[in-house]
Amino acid sequence: MQQRVSLLCAIGALLNLGDGVSTSASASGDDLSLALELADLCDAVTLPAFENRSFKVEYKSDRSEVTEADREAERQLSERLRAARPDHGLFGEEHGVTGNESSPWQWIVDPIDGTSGFTRGIPIWATLIALHHADDGLCVSVISAPALGRRWWATKGGGAWADGRKCTVSGVDNIDDAQVNVTLNDGWRELGHAEALIDLAMTGRRSRGVGDFWQHCLVAEGAMDIAIDAVGVQPYDLAAVRLLVEEAGGTFTNHLGDASHDGPTAISSNGALHADVLERLQAPVPYDR
Repeated sequence: MQQRVSLLCAIGALLNLGDGVSTSASASGDDLSLALELADLCDAVTLPAFENRSFKVEYKSDRSEVTEADREAERQLSERLRAARPDHGLFGEEHGVTGNESSPWQWIVDPIDGTSGFTRGIPIWATLIALHHADDGLCVSVISAPALGRRWWATKGGGAWADGRKCTVSGVDNIDDAQVNVTLNDGWRELGHAEALIDLAMTGRRSRGVGDFWQHCLVAEGAMDIAIDAVGVQPYDLAAVRLLVEEAGGTFTNHLGDASHDGPTAISSNGALHADVLERLQAPVPYDR
């Protein structure tokens, strides 16, 4: 039911994009329709596996988890995409770069973002789908979280949407009043910013630890004001949420302030707080506070 409602709610965004298959540096309405269809396809694989606990967990070389559901969802998505967009490329977490590698169009996909939580029964996971053009950048994104009953999408110039409701970032302009989400890991300590992040989290009005895609979706919705991801994130973790945040009026950069979804760091905010966050991140923090 969620998928059918989402597709109907997307009609307004489709009308802003025009018709037909993308042939130039702008996405078409059909591209969003296809992205929503791909999300439906992945949901049909991942949600039953999650609910029935019908999967085995394996570990990659970096010790991150992977399941048959990850691989099967990406396999089916890839198959459908080859049929619908044979001239496009695909960059997926599980199978790497496939399709037409010379195409200016590339789909960037994570079949299950939040696999670690998925394997433990935590419902904070989603399929992330984005369409990128070599000249025009990110054009379409869909984030589908079936265990949460939520879906978000965005189109370049067409705004950001959550289950048919337009997303707009918050107007909070003071860190002291901010809802702050920080995902700490060893990478932040290695970069020398762990203490600054702890201080930032303690300075905000409320500190949360949602993690993964959802923290950035909450920024886009105006529920969270700042979201700082773990070090080590990749393009397939970030492309879809970046477009969502930016189309909602927010800012999305790495920890150096570069607008990017390349990783290995990612910070999203409502925009008003971004410069302050970056400044605090670089400032030395005493241990005796």
